[in-house]
Amino acid sequence: MRQLALEVRLRANAVFASFSPGLNAEILSALRGANRDPLWLWGNRGCGKTHLLQAVCAAAGATGATAAYFPLDRSVALPPQALLGFESCRVLCIDDVDAVAGDLEWEQALFRLFNEASELHSRMIFAARSAPRQVEWRLDDWRSRAAACIVYQVRDLDETGRMEALRLRAAQRGLQLPPETLEYLLKRMPRDLPSLFEILDELDEASLVAQRRLTVPFIRDALEKHARIKP
Repeated sequence: MRQLALEVRLRANAVFASFSPGLNAEILSALRGANRDPLWLWGNRGCGKTHLLQAVCAAAGATGATAAYFPLDRSVALPPQALLGFESCRVLCIDDVDAVAGDLEWEQALFRLFNEASELHSRMIFAARSAPRQVEWRLDDWRSRAAACIVYQVRDLDETGRMEALRLRAAQRGLQLPPETLEYLLKRMPRDLPSLFEILDELDEASLVAQRRLTVPFIRDALEKHARIKP
């Protein structure tokens, strides 16, 4: 599997088995299927787009196929030339595509990549916060290519879905979260998944140090100690 430099790495927990689908079962089925039409995922921050892209790469890599995950978020500070060569990957996942909207050089690079990857029958999956027709592109040719993708909106999880996502994340780390512990976290913590996952990771480390299970009293004490919340 091909990964990028500049500290861009696939997360070990970003696999299909740890994704709570909620209303996104159709998307999950499309990503796990064999159809090679280009896909475009869009949705709010924290809805699971990055998780899904990296899960696609992990699944492809497990079969021996060349796969690449490429985020275009401006914080990575990569030049458009960094896309060169990725068209040859059997599976190519481009994240944060709308982060370069309005940058003509980047849009030209995406247009070239799309055309060359299509000729090689590479599978392409894009992700952004908006549907392709809602993004302010400058290059008409790239706008038409983006609009040609099969578009899916990744839906936010409801409370039941978030509980399942937390349970799956904990299970990957060898943790068992009782229902009362899950309910406590959802009632007391920020409700977006990135924040919940970050808190769960911190609690896991605290439980290892203290050699204690993640019960409600332990979580309350740990969060008070780290000034995460005030009950």
